[in-house]
Amino acid sequence: MSASGGTKAIVAALAANLAIAVAKFVAFLFSGSSSMLAESVHSLADSGNQGLLLLGGKKAQREATPQHPFGYGRERYIYAFLVSIVLFSVGGMFAIYEGYEKIKHPHPIEAWYWPVGVLVFAIIAESFSFRTAIKESNLIRGGLTWTQFVRRAKAPELPVVLLEDLGALVGLILALGGVGLALLTGDGVWDGIGTLCIGVLLIAIAIVLAAETKSLLLGESAGIEDVKKIEAAVVDGETVTRLIHMRTLHLGPEELLVAAKIAVQHDDSAAEVANAINAAEERIRAAVPIARVIYLEPDIYKEAAAPTATDLTKTPDADDH
Repeated sequence: MSASGGTKAIVAALAANLAIAVAKFVAFLFSGSSSMLAESVHSLADSGNQGLLLLGGKKAQREATPQHPFGYGRERYIYAFLVSIVLFSVGGMFAIYEGYEKIKHPHPIEAWYWPVGVLVFAIIAESFSFRTAIKESNLIRGGLTWTQFVRRAKAPELPVVLLEDLGALVGLILALGGVGLALLTGDGVWDGIGTLCIGVLLIAIAIVLAAETKSLLLGESAGIEDVKKIEAAVVDGETVTRLIHMRTLHLGPEELLVAAKIAVQHDDSAAEVANAINAAEERIRAAVPIARVIYLEPDIYKEAAAPTATDLTKTPDADDH
C-alpha cells in the first residue's frame, strides 16, 4: 500500500471494530435488542472489510508477470469493490431483515444498561477511529472538499474507511435513539425502526462505494493537476514542439500510463527523435513520479489533422469519477 497513512487508518478501524463487535454482541445477548444485533453484525462486517483492504494492498505489491505485464495495482480496486458488496449484503440487508422482524414481533428491551453502555463506548471508540482517518486524509487531501476527496481519490482505502467510520457513527446514534425511545415508551417497535434506519444507511453507503470503485475498476485518467504537469513537461520547444494529443490511465493508485503523440521537427534525424523522446520521458517522470509506463509516438504536426476543441474536451482527463 502506498501511503502508510492509509494502512494506519485501516488498522485503527480494524482494532476499533473488533472490540466494538464483541461488546455489541454481548449487549445483545443480555438485552435482546435488535439494534444491538444489527450493530454487532455491522461492526463484524466492517472488520472483515478492513481485512479485505489490507489483503488487497498486499496482493497489489506483486511484481508484473508476462500474463499481467502492467502489474497488479488494480487489486486494491477489486477488494475495495468487494467491501461495498459485503457492506450491502451482510450489513445493510441483514439490518433491514432484523428491523422488519422486530417491528413485526416487538418485545421490550431487557437489562437496558448493557446496550446503552456499549453504544456509548462504541461511539467513543469509533470517534477515535474516524479521527485517525480524517487526520491521515488531511495529509493528502489538499484543498479538496471532503466530497471531492472521496470522488477524486485514486487510492480507495482512505475514502472507504472514512465512509465506513462515518456510517458507523451515524448508525450508533440511530441505534442509541431506537433503544432510548423503546425504553422511554416501553414499545420495542422503536428498536426495530432504529434497526431499519441503520440498514438503509448502510445500503446507501454501499451504493456510493460501489459506484466510485466501479469507476476506478473501469480505468480513470490522471487528475487535472497531473495532466497539466505532464503537458508542460512533454514540450521543450526545440525537438518536441507540440503535444498533439494524449491519453492517461491509472494502472493502480500509484501507477500511471501515459500515451501521447508528439510533434517533432520534420528534418530531425532518427537519433535526434529518439533522444527527444527519452528526454521527454525523463521530464514527465520528474514532474509526475507515478508515471511509470510512458509511450510517446513522434509525428509531424499538421494543422488539418490536429484534434479539434471538441475532440480535446472528450479526452478522458476528467478528475471526477
